[in-house]
Amino acid sequence: MKRIFVFIMTVIIACNVLAQDSFIIISKQDMKLRRYDFAGNVVEEYPVACGRNYGNKKKRGDNKTPEGVFTVQQIQNASAWTHDFGDGKGQIKNAYGQYFIRLKTGFQGIGIHGTHAPESIGTRATEGCIRLRNEDLLKLVKNIKLSMVVIITASSEDVLADYKTKGNNP
Repeated sequence: MKRIFVFIMTVIIACNVLAQDSFIIISKQDMKLRRYDFAGNVVEEYPVACGRNYGNKKKRGDNKTPEGVFTVQQIQNASAWTHDFGDGKGQIKNAYGQYFIRLKTGFQGIGIHGTHAPESIGTRATEGCIRLRNEDLLKLVKNIKLSMVVIITASSEDVLADYKTKGNNP
C-alpha cells in the first residue's frame, strides 16, 4: 500500500512539475486538506470533516468518503442551496457555504464545500463530502482549477473497516 502511494505521489508531482500546477491531498487520518505547489510544498492547510462512516465509499448513501485520485469537475456557486440532513430540522439554508467544488469520483454529489455547522470540522460528520469552514473554503476556492488533482487518503480506521467488511478478522 505504501509503495503504491509513493508511486502515485511521484507521478502526480512529476506531472504537476511539468504543468507548474498545484494539487490537493485530503487525509482522513489527520482530518486535513493540504494544497501543494508544483514542487510538493504545502501552501495551504485546513481542517476538514469527512464521511461519518469509516471505510472507502462503495455505494450512494453509505455516508463514507471515497478514497483515491480524483479531479475537480466543477466549481459551483452553492450560496442558495439547501439540504435536509434528516435530523428533523428540515431544509437548512446555506448548508454548503458559498461554493461546492464537485469532484469526479464516480459517485454523484461528492465534493468539497463549506458548512452551516462549523463545530463539525475535525469530526466524522458528513454524508461523504469533504467539509471546510466557510472562511477556509473562500481562501481555497481562489486557487482551484478545473481538472486539478485531488487525492483522498484513508485513515487506519478506514482500512480496518474495509478489511472487516471483506469478512476478515484482524
